[in-house]
Amino acid sequence: MKLSLLPLFLFAAISSTFAAALSPRNLTLQVKESVTTPHGWTRLGRASSDSKIRLRIAIFQQDFAGLEKSLYDISDPDHHRYGAHFSKEEVAKFVAPPPASLALVDGWLTSHGIKESDLVRSPAKDWISVTLPIHLAERILGAEYYMWQHTSGDILYLHEHIELIQPTTMFTRSKGMTPILYPEEDEPLGSVIPVTPFAKPHVDPSCTASVTLNCLMHLYNAVGYKPRATKKNAIGITGFLGQNANTQDLNSFYRDQLPAAANSTFKSVSVYGAINNQSMSAAGEEANLDTQFAFGISYPTPGTFWSTGGLPPWLPDDHTPVGKLSYPANKCPLMMMLSHPDTNEPYLDWLDFVLRSDHIPQTISTSYGDDEATVPFTYATRVCKLFAELGARGVSVLFASGDGGVGDGNPNPATQQCRTNDGKRTRRFLPAFPASCPYVTAVGGTMSIPEVAANFSGGGFSDYFSRPTYQDHAVNAYLSKLHGTYEGLFNHLGRVRRLSFLIILVLKHVNQGIPDVSAQSRKFQIVWQGQRISIGGTSASTPTFAGLVALLNDARLAAGRPALGFLNPLLYKRGEHALNDVVAGANPGCGTPGFNATKGWDPVTGLGTPDFKKLLKVCV
Repeated sequence: MKLSLLPLFLFAAISSTFAAALSPRNLTLQVKESVTTPHGWTRLGRASSDSKIRLRIAIFQQDFAGLEKSLYDISDPDHHRYGAHFSKEEVAKFVAPPPASLALVDGWLTSHGIKESDLVRSPAKDWISVTLPIHLAERILGAEYYMWQHTSGDILYLHEHIELIQPTTMFTRSKGMTPILYPEEDEPLGSVIPVTPFAKPHVDPSCTASVTLNCLMHLYNAVGYKPRATKKNAIGITGFLGQNANTQDLNSFYRDQLPAAANSTFKSVSVYGAINNQSMSAAGEEANLDTQFAFGISYPTPGTFWSTGGLPPWLPDDHTPVGKLSYPANKCPLMMMLSHPDTNEPYLDWLDFVLRSDHIPQTISTSYGDDEATVPFTYATRVCKLFAELGARGVSVLFASGDGGVGDGNPNPATQQCRTNDGKRTRRFLPAFPASCPYVTAVGGTMSIPEVAANFSGGGFSDYFSRPTYQDHAVNAYLSKLHGTYEGLFNHLGRVRRLSFLIILVLKHVNQGIPDVSAQSRKFQIVWQGQRISIGGTSASTPTFAGLVALLNDARLAAGRPALGFLNPLLYKRGEHALNDVVAGANPGCGTPGFNATKGWDPVTGLGTPDFKKLLKVCV
């Protein structure tokens, strides 16, 4: 039984213009955002009034548009500001709230007896975190928190100076792009495109049966590169939902595939109460895959693994298989929700932590995501802005595009439920978030040699984020080949979004296309809990691409240049000459053949797979 904790009613606007005048009597109620009850979910009883809940309050940022423009300028290889990344303090000047908004919000909290010492603020003061008992959260929000079984409700939100408060409409659950085990006798996810003769004779034929570090370094033309900036450069991997990277497994992997790295390790950082459990039984497939290949490719570049605690709330929808959410054996879902104060999506905890740091690894790989439709629009856009802050500080952020093709990740296309999550249940392709955020680099999957699209490679078009100009030429070229195919199943002409009440925003262009790039994603040989296993998915392609990006950053730093930072403007402008175009395969789902890989960018493999030495010429 899946339960979630959310309010039934939530108030909105601040009526007074002076913080000193604020009191509960001075506040009027107004809807900020609503979420329609998804099909098949029912409200249960009220949440226990003494249970604790951690609220995050996002205050409007005074100049995100200025930060976004600067991000694009410093990420454009033809701009005179290219590579002039910002410090933490410089970013904070863009995203800090207007003083009047900050004063009003502080006055509202003070009027309810909440002290400054109760608050945790982000460096720019645009986020406030506070842990409260349910009865106080209900009082300050004009809300009633209920438990929901396989449902969400009509949830109503705080207005004008506050952009959002969570958890309110936030039911989503981040999930790893579930690694796919590939026993050699098993070929899941439909038919496999036959392997054709090698286009690159220096790649060992065994690489068609099992992918190793050696295979990838040869395939992507990176053999012989020796990192030189290991005192300046670093790479990071994120871990969520209890995933731990095991150092014993890593060294077994190194002894098999990279003996020079044997007995090396990485920096483990615990975020929000995560436990670095190094017992063999606690080793995670996802964490091991990510660290073994990202750190192996970029060795000896220093590596960091962040483990972020907390199990987030979830907006399960019709296409989410029951049983994906797991809890410790001695905790039922209800008790987990009520006993753990983290009822928020874990990216936010990690982002809050890492953005406080003065020194952040220049390359970060994440193999987690949600169906975009399960993430409230305002929440997704605000979290996306935090990824822009990372990019502005010179960090290349890579996300897996998902393992469901154009669908929901169910390996059996016949049982996929490709429906909108707005109560209307309209048939729709399902893009992934945060891969759909325009400030990250989304990585799809390929297989075989020569490479073809992996048939599970997540791809498509966002329903939330309008297409950035750096994608215009590439995406328009692809759309011109579709001739109306799948009209209505994806965001072709723009989407009408209901933001609050009847405010309508019509996006002018087809929305953000994903993925941006791709890499091998099948039959990766890792060590997990002392065993050698074969594993795959965009969970494999993302750390692979990230490892090569870390080497590119090494070359730039060794040459006295800044790190690459946000990659996409460079890739879309220069990638045609430095990426291997993938022109075969498709990503079926939702009862369709999916999109096809073709010459140029496509929503299956993006711009293609890396050629490291060509990228070196482009990037350095």
